Amino acid sequence: MKKITGIYAASMSLLNKDLSLNIERTIKHSENLIEKGCHGVAFFGSTGQAQLISVSEKINLLNSLTVSRFREQYLIGTGLNSLVETINLMKVAVSLNFRKFLIMPPAFYKYSDIDVINFYSRIIEAVPESEIILYNFEKLSGYKFSLDCIYKLVDLFPDQIIGIKDSSYNVYENLKIENFSILPGSESKLLNGLKLGCSGIITATCNVTAELSRKVYNDFIQGKENSLNTKLCDVRNVFEKYNLISGLHSYYSKQDEIYKNLLPPLKILNEKEEKDLFKSLEKLNFFTKLETAA
Repeated sequence: MKKITGIYAASMSLLNKDLSLNIERTIKHSENLIEKGCHGVAFFGSTGQAQLISVSEKINLLNSLTVSRFREQYLIGTGLNSLVETINLMKVAVSLNFRKFLIMPPAFYKYSDIDVINFYSRIIEAVPESEIILYNFEKLSGYKFSLDCIYKLVDLFPDQIIGIKDSSYNVYENLKIENFSILPGSESKLLNGLKLGCSGIITATCNVTAELSRKVYNDFIQGKENSLNTKLCDVRNVFEKYNLISGLHSYYSKQDEIYKNLLPPLKILNEKEEKDLFKSLEKLNFFTKLETAA
């Protein structure tokens, strides 16, 4: 089992005007992020509109993803409430030799730690080849992982439960498990997390901060003075003023209109919000060269 370390983007999904998934552009976007500095990307997390995209489109992307030159650097999210559909999608992914998954417990329903353990136990019994990063995001799922729940899951399934993305920020400072990946969900937690022994980050805004995040990460690993962390945190704070998906798509849409396409109820920023976003980024002297379709 290889520990997941470094800078990971929760990658965006690109849609055609008819709101179908543009598989080629979605993969190209992820490849560009890795070329810019990400160690890898996660497909079909919340940033990738996973809960809104059909299972058939996800399967079609997985099939196309097999020929990507960065296939070893991908995490696969499921974005499904259904246990059965989650297992079925994972089985397809495993058949294509994708084994690393980012999985959040189901949304909407109220449940406890023992129910979460049962949920992941069922998945692992059905797909024992899987390597799972727990997705801790109470804002979306309604459930927040406890330290005790994580320790129990790792004790039960040491080969399958390999890490956690902590977007609730209640466990990354205190969780201590050998050879276990701890990845906060924000650039603002990157440097302090690394100092505490975390493995890196998985974040939405690495779609725009890949180079900057990688530089902060590399400087820490190499023991250098970290002069860019404040700027990195400031950029993250700017995007956090808005819905992150809306802000990221609005940012990219300035150079490529395909990013304007979002599945309802999601939408890009309104004119005032977009103007404020770019004005705030200009004050930070932040600009990322965006890749567009050839």
